[in-house]
Amino acid sequence: MSDQERIPCVIMRGGTSKAMFLKNNHLPQNIAERDKMILQIFGSPDVRQIDGLGGADPLTSKLAIIGPSTHPDADIDYTFGQVSMTAPYIDYTGNCGNISSAVGPFAIDEGFVAAKSPTTTVRIHNTNTGRILLAEVPTENGRAKVNGECKIDGVPGTGAKIMMDFSGTAGSATNKLLPTGNPMDTISTSKGPLAVSIVDVSNPCVFVRAKDIGMTGRETPQEVNSNTALLALLEEIRAKTTVMIGMAPDCQTATQKSPAFPMIAFVAPAADYVDFTTGQTIKQEQVDFLSRMMFMQVLHKTYPGTGTACTGAAAKIPGTIVHEAIPHIDSLKVIRIGHPAGVIEIEAAFDEGQLIRAAFARTARRIMEGYVYIRNS
Repeated sequence: MSDQERIPCVIMRGGTSKAMFLKNNHLPQNIAERDKMILQIFGSPDVRQIDGLGGADPLTSKLAIIGPSTHPDADIDYTFGQVSMTAPYIDYTGNCGNISSAVGPFAIDEGFVAAKSPTTTVRIHNTNTGRILLAEVPTENGRAKVNGECKIDGVPGTGAKIMMDFSGTAGSATNKLLPTGNPMDTISTSKGPLAVSIVDVSNPCVFVRAKDIGMTGRETPQEVNSNTALLALLEEIRAKTTVMIGMAPDCQTATQKSPAFPMIAFVAPAADYVDFTTGQTIKQEQVDFLSRMMFMQVLHKTYPGTGTACTGAAAKIPGTIVHEAIPHIDSLKVIRIGHPAGVIEIEAAFDEGQLIRAAFARTARRIMEGYVYIRNS
């Protein structure tokens, strides 16, 4: 018997994230055995992930498990996993919108879905939430296109535009667009009462006003991640709201067993700020408001895809903290979110209280395919 076993693997970039794509039939069906194998593939737990393929960053320590659809209205099953770097744990409680954008191209190129030129719509069953995502993928010569003119902030160069519509994901984790029934609630914190808005589209997200926590909304990842008092307060808020919406029995469990979801963001009205990746100034008129979203208890370097869909929906709901941050929101079909590395646009619309559009553009690319080796011990 060999010391090592090899497993087919594809590495794909989706939006501003990167993930290991594994097929379900190449993995053990026993969940504990499967997760043990996946942890080995990533080299976790280890903050450097030096003995595996993980990139030692929350945005690259991501997993997509792909298989034939088990849903009658979908073309493919997709399970997202956030692989911890510090504990032997994989968080399956939510989805990643950026990685979701790579699922359609993967499904086409692997033969799960037949390509239809010039665009193939892939109906993706996200097993984490039980919801259907729509990916509109440009195709050519039977494969997903890679080259194109779409530029997304946080990714070098341009690529083929993939439109991701998350309108079918309202109530993804709680079965309610507004998990508490209110567009805004007040919670008690160690710093006193605090207004929060909790919205559930794609993944549940918690929104607070930047000014209420002593921030401007223009902060860089370094400024936020080096502020231990702020990080502690944001996690306190996130943990308490996780319990409020029934996603954890207590705050300790929320922090230890559900560190990724819900996500929390602090928002502010539009203003000039600096793109931390280029040093260029983003002007106030280029955005409709500012948002900084946390992920895995650090500031997301750009803006998460599922967070984008949820933020866009929140902006269109009167009474939420996001809605109040955009004075001209009722006239907008496309909402421009100012994030640490630029701007992301989201099309959001409701009809008679139903979310009918939550779409944003991404690019994706296959980077590597081959075999990853794990120890048989």
